[in-house]
Amino acid sequence: MLKILAIALNTFRESIRDRIFYSLLAFAVIMLAFSLVLGNLTIGDEIKIIKDFGLGAISLFGVLIAIFVGISLVYKEMEKRTIYVILANPIARYQFILGKYVGLSLTLFVEVVVMSAGLLALCYFKQQIVPWELFKAIIPIWFELQLILAVALFFSAFVSPFLSGLLTLSVFIIGHLTQDFKQLVVNMDNPALKKTADLLYRTFPNLEALNYKSRVVHGLEIPWPEFWLSLAYATSYTTLLLGLTLFIFSRRDIR
Repeated sequence: MLKILAIALNTFRESIRDRIFYSLLAFAVIMLAFSLVLGNLTIGDEIKIIKDFGLGAISLFGVLIAIFVGISLVYKEMEKRTIYVILANPIARYQFILGKYVGLSLTLFVEVVVMSAGLLALCYFKQQIVPWELFKAIIPIWFELQLILAVALFFSAFVSPFLSGLLTLSVFIIGHLTQDFKQLVVNMDNPALKKTADLLYRTFPNLEALNYKSRVVHGLEIPWPEFWLSLAYATSYTTLLLGLTLFIFSRRDIR
């Protein structure tokens, strides 16, 4: 456990020193501020626009950080050959992978905390009330980011960073579309299309199950059983992906 924690802290320090992380985080904060301007210029409920735009920014830029930072860390260790030094110590491969994952999770935690604080501050500035109900959308976003990070780490264990990033982004996009696609073709008289939709729905993670942004913004009720079940679903999928990553990496020939 201590070895995993040591790798995690080192990974966290590397990640927050990465210029990509700071560039995306700075741009995300600017986008949050832009939501305030957008709310003033748009006809309608200004605070709802700020909340919707802000939650979308937390999700989008969190995913970008998970992809751009997550896909390169294992590859960097192999490219610089520092992985030989690490694994030459009494450190198992599973400890290396789990340490990397925990370190990147801490990086994403910082991103979510900073942006959430910015969004809550903007909302308080506009209505003098802290909208704590936003955490019903922010917490699932955090679980979604953990899942996407596990996807990025999974692909980075056996393909190049470019392909890993492309595949992870594809999983993110398809994961948000499979539910709608399945519902769209349910009444179509096309068995092949129905089978394709069902295959995609069963294979890819259903990320829409973690999307509570619209319901939170519009004040719609979210049943607690549904909420906890969606978090359990994300946790289970993340655990499965980490297990597959450990299996692949443990058998990979590192030269």
